[in-house]
Amino acid sequence: MTARMPSVVFHDKCGITVSSPDGTTIALDPSRPAACDYTFVSHAHVDHLHRKGKTSKSKLIASKETSLLASARGYDISGDEQHDGFQLVDTGHILGSRGLLMQDDVYYTGDISTRERAFLKPAKLPHARTLIIESTFGRPEYLFPALSEITHRTNKIISEMYDMGIPVILMGYALGKAQILTRLFGHWDPVFVHDSVAKMNSVYSDLGVDLKDAVTHTEAEEKGLLSKRRPWIMVAPLMSGRNAFLKRMKEQYGAVTIGFSGWAVDPRYKYMMGIDYAMPFSDHCDYDELVKAVKQCKPDKVYTFHGFASEFANALKKMGFDAEPLEKEKKGVTLDSFK
Repeated sequence: MTARMPSVVFHDKCGITVSSPDGTTIALDPSRPAACDYTFVSHAHVDHLHRKGKTSKSKLIASKETSLLASARGYDISGDEQHDGFQLVDTGHILGSRGLLMQDDVYYTGDISTRERAFLKPAKLPHARTLIIESTFGRPEYLFPALSEITHRTNKIISEMYDMGIPVILMGYALGKAQILTRLFGHWDPVFVHDSVAKMNSVYSDLGVDLKDAVTHTEAEEKGLLSKRRPWIMVAPLMSGRNAFLKRMKEQYGAVTIGFSGWAVDPRYKYMMGIDYAMPFSDHCDYDELVKAVKQCKPDKVYTFHGFASEFANALKKMGFDAEPLEKEKKGVTLDSFK
């Protein structure tokens, strides 16, 4: 059997880069243009996007949905889903989110969720010798309730507010969570959406996701559709209660706010955010789901990144995995990869 040469992974000022034995380099969700043969963008959240360098010759790998959503946010990442030696794998995080399987041997998750949420299917982990996995909620205290419990609790609050004629603002990230909230609570009437949410909803609809056609908050205010005298629902970006928009919604219309975030596992979250209610609902895996994801992948080596990377790597070690955090500026780490 021919010995397998290791590849190298490192985390520098651009982000995570993998270099194969033949010299091919792949930048994974870089924060700035990277001098690599390939650049992979896992999804269209702005912390995973960068402005393309004018002289960059890097071949871009991204899903069609990611390219379109990024374009709607002002980023040009027109990429290709098909490249020899690379396979895109649905990560269930937001529409179009993908992980990258390299040479059937190294798998980079990007952000990931393994639970079904509205129109999003759960991610399934491919088998890989080496796994590079996000660890946003990589501590045991971050365990999320079932989606059915979240929707039940939220509907109960909305119902109580409607009985008192009080409008409710549901808040989640403008891209990803806001579209799920639009789907989950679209049965209430009337439903309005923040202008930034409407923009993303429109792209989702163009891509075949059935979302309620809701009036924007700007149009609703211009037409006098928002009122203290009758309740309504609005889906808005997640924001602090100190935000001028929320202050105005509360002062003029008496609106109650509900924020949706995995960080809401901490009971102090709603007070830190200055909102009325907080629901522990995330587009990431919770701790138990991260552990199950690693077990499903069956890797020989695990690298953790983002969030509680060190804590999660230490927990995996205690379970018998060869795991370590992938830290910035830590170079020369070898990955037994690429045939």
